[in-house]
Amino acid sequence: MPAFRYSIPSAIFIALFMAGCVSTGPTIGSKDAETVATGSAAGSSAENANTQLEKCDSPLGTAALVEETTADWYRIFTTEYKLGSTTPVLRLLMQQSNCFVVVERGRAFQMMERERQIAGAGQARAGSNFGGGQMVAADYSISPEVLVSARNTGGAGGGLAGVSGGLGLIGAIAGSIRTNEAAVMLTLIDNRSGVQIAASQGASKNTDFSLGGLLIGGGAGAGLGGYSNTPQGKVVVAAFTDAYNQMIRALRNYKAQQVQGQGLGTGGKLQVDGAPAPAPAPAPTTKPKTKSSTKKVTSSTSQTAQ
Repeated sequence: MPAFRYSIPSAIFIALFMAGCVSTGPTIGSKDAETVATGSAAGSSAENANTQLEKCDSPLGTAALVEETTADWYRIFTTEYKLGSTTPVLRLLMQQSNCFVVVERGRAFQMMERERQIAGAGQARAGSNFGGGQMVAADYSISPEVLVSARNTGGAGGGLAGVSGGLGLIGAIAGSIRTNEAAVMLTLIDNRSGVQIAASQGASKNTDFSLGGLLIGGGAGAGLGGYSNTPQGKVVVAAFTDAYNQMIRALRNYKAQQVQGQGLGTGGKLQVDGAPAPAPAPAPTTKPKTKSSTKKVTSSTSQTAQ
């Protein structure tokens, strides 16, 4: 009979003790820290982009991201989950897809205005070229919104944890199964008319299966440490990628909505009693054809006889 035997609690204690004694140096690039929005973008080129991201042969126009920072979802998103703005990830997805050219209307826009103020005050070097007429207009605005963001849901088997023996271990394992879920929306608005062009919803979830990376005695839980707890932010990014992909698929088949015989904004067909009749649709304007004429250009200077 061996001098002493390890129980499951003893194995857990040893694993915790050993985990506190091991450290590794930082690495450049880490698969564990990646989201579904990977790689980089520069102009129309992209490196290491997610292969599931929808792509476009040429951009559909320029777009600015407008995040409603005063909305309830944003407050919960940033305070409860300690997550930042959603726009950096969306900007990466948009440029990698080559479906939109992203224009800055966020915090960096304040720096752009400051540089123009410096140039306007005559403090910039000659040739800095911060003159007017260079800003690119945003054809569209894209607004993100988080509808549902829930973490550590769907636990199972917690009632087995109090049972002795093998069932207690099974209960502890089953009780560690948690699901992170997210549902989001993207809305695309035409900035010139204010008309909503497209809207899409996306969702994502993942299931965590982890006992904190502990080794359970006898090798029964040796593989559990590889299932690390996925941050809620990764699920939200995946949901936005899903929503963006669905929007691009819909835009490929885009056809403008029309109010037959009237046009947009002239009263609509759902009239209330006593309302004035809607205005007729404006007639299409045609430019009259002009005949090109050639004019003889004469010199304004008199010629002297030779």
